[in-house]
Amino acid sequence: MHPLLRSNRRPDHPLPAPTRRSPDMSADRPGRLGVGTIGAGRVGAVLASALAGAGHALTGIAAVSDESRERAATMLPSVPVLPIPEIIERSELVLLAVPEAELGPLVAGLAEAGAWQPGQLVLHTVARFGTGVLDPARLAGAIPLAVHPAMSFTGTSIDLARLPGTWFAVTAPAPVLPIGQALVVEMGGEPVIVAERDRAAYGEAIDTAVSFSSAIVDQASGILDGIGVARPGAVLAPLVRSAVENALARHDRGAYAEGADTIDEADSDWPLGGGA
Repeated sequence: MHPLLRSNRRPDHPLPAPTRRSPDMSADRPGRLGVGTIGAGRVGAVLASALAGAGHALTGIAAVSDESRERAATMLPSVPVLPIPEIIERSELVLLAVPEAELGPLVAGLAEAGAWQPGQLVLHTVARFGTGVLDPARLAGAIPLAVHPAMSFTGTSIDLARLPGTWFAVTAPAPVLPIGQALVVEMGGEPVIVAERDRAAYGEAIDTAVSFSSAIVDQASGILDGIGVARPGAVLAPLVRSAVENALARHDRGAYAEGADTIDEADSDWPLGGGA
């Protein structure tokens, strides 16, 4: 059983009974969703906060480790920590921000438990997976969305300032693709459509960018530290940033927003790293 499914922590204060609404609107606030978050890691807490900032209601968050509970309390102080089944029952949009290896078993386990609701939006943030990994939820009537922000997360409020202009890979069935794109825009991001068949290649590109850039910085910093250079990170920072920007500029091709010919003119910079 997935560790999150074993979490039985109850809220410290009673909550109103859940109301069943269609996932497209609430009566008093058209287009607003009740959003439940499973996983209070560096990505989940930040995206939940961004969605709350766009006007969506956060129904609850699932957090197991002390670190994730602390992050949830800091980033989402008014959001109760709840068991996963209760979060799903209360939510029109379920945000699955869990590690890649845990996503499939979690989705399947919840399907076996009959937790998914027809018409419910289910969104995961793993780079290399499209919506196929959500098939157990889809077969139960849920609407699958795969949305990955191409950004390296700290899990703090710093990330909220970095989200505007960040590119998000969006994969979804054609009829609901605009929903995924709209959610990205609401978080301040720029949606880029990645086909289901291309998600593995996209994930490989993200992993390569993150691991390579981290390894190079670590290696160069270690060499400078070895010869007695104080604060090697600060010394390398301007060089690394300019080198990366120059390299990215060489690959600044393709279609952007109407009237924009480059990423810069589209009012966005391709962010370093990736977060799943």
